[in-house]
Order: sequence, then C-alpha cells, then structure tokens
Amino acid sequence: MAFAAGVDVGSTQTKAVIINDQEEIVGRSLIDTGANVVTAAENAFELAMADADVTDQDIESVIGTGYGRYQINFGHDQVTEISCHARGAVRMFPGTRTVLDMGGQDTKAISVAPAGDILDFCMNDKCAAGTGRFLGAASTALDIPLGELGPTALKARKSVRISTTCTVFAESEILSWLGRGQKIEDILLGVHESIASRSLGLLRRVGIEREVTFSGGVAKNIGMVRTLEAKLGLPLNVSDESHYMGALGASLFGLDRLRAGYQPARPRLREEAS
Repeated sequence: MAFAAGVDVGSTQTKAVIINDQEEIVGRSLIDTGANVVTAAENAFELAMADADVTDQDIESVIGTGYGRYQINFGHDQVTEISCHARGAVRMFPGTRTVLDMGGQDTKAISVAPAGDILDFCMNDKCAAGTGRFLGAASTALDIPLGELGPTALKARKSVRISTTCTVFAESEILSWLGRGQKIEDILLGVHESIASRSLGLLRRVGIEREVTFSGGVAKNIGMVRTLEAKLGLPLNVSDESHYMGALGASLFGLDRLRAGYQPARPRLREEAS
C-alpha cells in the first residue's frame, strides 16, 4: 500500500496528515509551531507516522503547505495553503463551493469548483482583527482559556459592540467594557460577531455559494461556528478534521504525484543531521 503525507506549517500550529492510496487518513498530528519552523515540521511528521504506524521509508510522497512550507526539508514540493484547504474541503465535503479558512494570523475566503480547483480567493490584508489572534487577545484580556471562549459567548443575552479593528487595541477595549459592568459572555459574543462580520465581507468578495465549509483551527470554536451561521443564514460544513484540512489537501496533492508515476527521491527525515 502506498502512503502520502501533507505537512501544514502554520503560524500558530503545525499539522501533519498521512493518507493511504484509498485517500483515507491513517495518521495525523497537531503541535504548536513555536519558534523553530523546521523542528515543528519534523516533529509533526514523526508524530503522524507514529499514529499511522508507518516509517519514513513507507511515505512515498510528502507535500508541504502553510506559511512555513519552504522550511520543510524532507518533502518533495510545496503547494499554497489556499489550494490545499480547497482540495481538502472538497475531499471532506464533496458539495463544497465556498471555503472559509480561519487561522491564527489570517483568514481566507475561497471559491472552488466541484473538483476543488480555485475559482477566486481573497484574504484579510490589513491586520489580524478577523482571525484567531483576535480571539487570543480576548482570551488574554479576560483570562479565559481559548477552548472556553465559544461556549461562554453562546450564553450571552445581547452582544457588546466591539469597534476596534486592531488586535493590538482589542484587549484595551475588552477591559474597558468589563470595567463598565458588561457581562463577560456579552463581550465575548461581541468579539465573535466582530470577527464574523469581517469574514462575511471576505466571503462576499468571492461570492457565497452553497455549500460553505469552515476550515482552520478556529473551526473548533462552536461560538464562532454559530455566529457565522447566523450571519450567513445557512449552515456551515464543520468536521472534527477541519483543523487538518490544509494538511489533508497537501497529502492529496502528494497522492496525485504517485498516481502520475512522478516519484523522485526525496531527502529523508533528519537525513542532513545524520
């Protein structure tokens, strides 16, 4: 059986996925990227191989993606995260025509064809206000773990309007509302709605076509999912694997190479160090 891998080195977290020749995920891993991108890629790949119970010699194709993709020194090639998230989304949800990828530092809206080809895309180009980093600022200001932000926001009775468009000033505005006696859940709902509004603007620029698939780490936030659905007026495709969508897409591009018979030798993991 042939295996292909995708390694998605993001600004905040690094993901790796291994699939077999039936396009089934057999191994995955998720770790913090940290300061050393090369080490993060290597460690994520090793953990995914352990999860799949395969060795480096078993992996016939490795594709890197994400902002640190050019630092993956044990792969065959690199593919942009936009292409990989689109490909992964269509594999996971075949009816996907629009993808919203929300990560730690940027958000992308992607229009895709039935086969997963890119028709159009746009991304936030000014700041990180509509990204996971904005949620991180709220988490720090309110001293609430990231995983609890969404459930807490859904307890709100009314949202507090968050006016800042800059993540740098988000903590100050959140603390200001807290000082005025606003409830934490109402403030958090306002934060989620602020991010959702910016995301909706991106989606409208590429055209919102059913089905819409939500990918990236923020897709794990149920409050973000529900707020986006309310803004869009339609349900989002979300999976437990949504965090791995970019890595999945990369692995599928790797499998394409195998099927085409294009299998040049690649540097093995930590080969240079040895």
